[in-house]
Amino acid sequence: QVQLVESGGGLVQAGGSLRLSCTSSGTIFSANSMGWYRQAPGKQRELVAAVTTRGSTNYADSVKGRFTISRDNAKNTVYLQMNSLKPDDTAVYYCTAGTTDSSGTYRSRAWGQGTQVTVSS
Repeated sequence: QVQLVESGGGLVQAGGSLRLSCTSSGTIFSANSMGWYRQAPGKQRELVAAVTTRGSTNYADSVKGRFTISRDNAKNTVYLQMNSLKPDDTAVYYCTAGTTDSSGTYRSRAWGQGTQVTVSS
């Protein structure tokens, strides 16, 4: 069973920054693309960012230029650096492991428990 463990969520003021981390087993991490989703109350779940095993990234338009996804293969960890946070970024953020097809579309296969990010105005 895939285990994904997130950390780094919390409460921050608008304009601030947070870094989320997600650690998985080495076997799972090295074989998969990794992605971060988020879900706010009353809203659909949204893919925020994804990174392939080779380091190629893609982002939701709503976070481009503010969020950065990266992976440290030596530590089996994927990060989501979130800058210039807005109240609209408030959501539960989920770490996922998945696949990226030839068109660059990411699909999740396993999910972490989620971590709450709250941005106050």
